[in-house]
Amino acid sequence: MTNTPTTTTTLKLVAVSAGLSVPSSSRLLADRLGDAVRSTLAGEAKDVEVRVVELRELAVPIANHLVTGFPSPDLGEAIEAVVEADGLIVVTPVFAASYSGLFKSFFDLIEPDALTGKPVLIGATGGTARHSLVLEHALRPLFAYLRAVVAPTAVFAASEDWGGTGDALTDTLPTRISRAGEQFARLLETTERRPADEVPVLSFP
Repeated sequence: MTNTPTTTTTLKLVAVSAGLSVPSSSRLLADRLGDAVRSTLAGEAKDVEVRVVELRELAVPIANHLVTGFPSPDLGEAIEAVVEADGLIVVTPVFAASYSGLFKSFFDLIEPDALTGKPVLIGATGGTARHSLVLEHALRPLFAYLRAVVAPTAVFAASEDWGGTGDALTDTLPTRISRAGEQFARLLETTERRPADEVPVLSFP
């Protein structure tokens, strides 16, 4: 009797972190979200590869590309990775009640239809939970405009969320990360890339 080998599907994710400091809370949140997605898909014959794009390392090439129209090799390769990924995890610090200029400048360099139908998990970090609405007022509209498919749960991490339980009246950060990772994993499984003139129809259990 011959056993049929199990085929393992590898999902390629790109995590875009716009954190400026080292270490960066935005990078930490991106890593935690990637781990949550891996954990959800473990045991389902799916491997997950997560590549992290640190925008702080591409700040000068991004500025040059905006004024010259030509990307450096490193920036061009990062843009290609984002476009070709099965899904994106994007995290930005909050500046002036919105995403950072570096974050927006990077996505300004991507062709308008390149992210159509692509699953995206959005996150943000800031000093206080009062900035959390940036997820719904800035990040979600940006990726809706780019015609990506944004996961229902977005994650904001305030300074007090790290190393503590967070606000006792709300879910803790690990709980929110776990929920977002599970939803994004299901989104990766059910969403297919469609032509730009079609709208993905999704269902969640």
